[in-house]
Amino acid sequence: MFSYESVRAQVCEMSSPGDQGVCFVGTREAVVQAGRVVRRVHGRDVLVLHHQGALYALDLHCYHSGGPLQEGDIEEFGGRLCIVCPWHKYKITLAEGEGLYQAVNPLVKPLRPVWCSKGVKQRVHQVTEVNGDIFIRLDDSAGAVESDHYQTEEYRAKLVQPGGKVTSRERV
Repeated sequence: MFSYESVRAQVCEMSSPGDQGVCFVGTREAVVQAGRVVRRVHGRDVLVLHHQGALYALDLHCYHSGGPLQEGDIEEFGGRLCIVCPWHKYKITLAEGEGLYQAVNPLVKPLRPVWCSKGVKQRVHQVTEVNGDIFIRLDDSAGAVESDHYQTEEYRAKLVQPGGKVTSRERV
């Protein structure tokens, strides 16, 4: 039988999900204080962040080119809260993982840019709070999402230099 208490005692670095893919991240107080927390959850690099009272979890590396989203700014575009990749300024909605772009309809005067969706590009994960503890349930929906590429061992091998130093500022 599933229980959050049993999950809290486990380390979620393992590569195969147990307990229905749920992982203990930390206490709400610790996550709120840090603002952003990076965890390896069942072999997947995940960014958990707190912004304006809400908690979000998404794949750590930007879908476009693997940029370090933990360094991105949070901004609102078209009424939607987004993280902005520090490498190429791609906008990703925190709630759905959609990539946003600005479009202009040349047939409508005056010309006004409008924020539009490219569809889901970044995998987002469910965040649950139980008695002040924060848990993540990895998204297991079928079908590939572009950010999945940066969760592969091939990409990780390019990301880490000899000696284990992460090359988050280098484009790989």
